[in-house]
Amino acid sequence: MSYSWHRDYFGFVARMVPGTTTILFTLMSLLPFHVPSFGSIAPSFALMAVFHWTVYRPDLLPLGVVFLAGLLLDLLNGTPYVGLSALVLLLVRTGVLSQRRVFSRRPFSVLWLGFLGVAIGAFVFEWAFVSLMQVHFMVPRSFVFQTLVTAACFPIGSYVLALAHRAMPALSA
Repeated sequence: MSYSWHRDYFGFVARMVPGTTTILFTLMSLLPFHVPSFGSIAPSFALMAVFHWTVYRPDLLPLGVVFLAGLLLDLLNGTPYVGLSALVLLLVRTGVLSQRRVFSRRPFSVLWLGFLGVAIGAFVFEWAFVSLMQVHFMVPRSFVFQTLVTAACFPIGSYVLALAHRAMPALSA
């Protein structure tokens, strides 16, 4: 059997796609939508990427990349709770991984509904954590709106991630 550097190169590229798109989606999460009477709301594209790759290729999205994406999000956002996004993304990955069979090979509507549940859980956790750290209940209005905007943007993010997934070179040995 002869050595093929093409196979090694394309295998390496294919293994980089989930992590790279997750980091790119994390950076996209920093781009806010300006909504009157709400201020700036940014959909969590990082959450979409972690959800997508955990459902379809969890073997190619290591925990270190998920942690790095969350940490990067917190550091670039300037949040006082550095590590909260990393914790949320790791919890989402763990939870979705345990329910992966529910989401894989299902119609998009089931995937979208599942993502909505995950987004609600993630943002409720963030709201509760911030409220606890502030020692008073935060008004949940911005968290609710961010959840809705994130869920509304999921079809677009999912489509882009599906295109990236299909464009990955085959990982055959």
